[in-house]
Amino acid sequence: MAQFFIDFTIVAILVIGITALMGVILNSIGENVFGGRKKRLHTAMSEHVQTGWKMVGGKKASR
Repeated sequence: MAQFFIDFTIVAILVIGITALMGVILNSIGENVFGGRKKRLHTAMSEHVQTGWKMVGGKKASR
């Protein structure tokens, strides 16, 4: 019975880990292959909107 739980735990960890890594890997492949010239469009627009904002949230700056 203990072997079943060990096997179940190992398989669960592998399934969860592979699923998480697949998302990250496929996202980066999609951005690099199909991104074209607009790879940084979203982040560049975000940075443009946030220019001139005051830094808040404590003594340490987050950037």
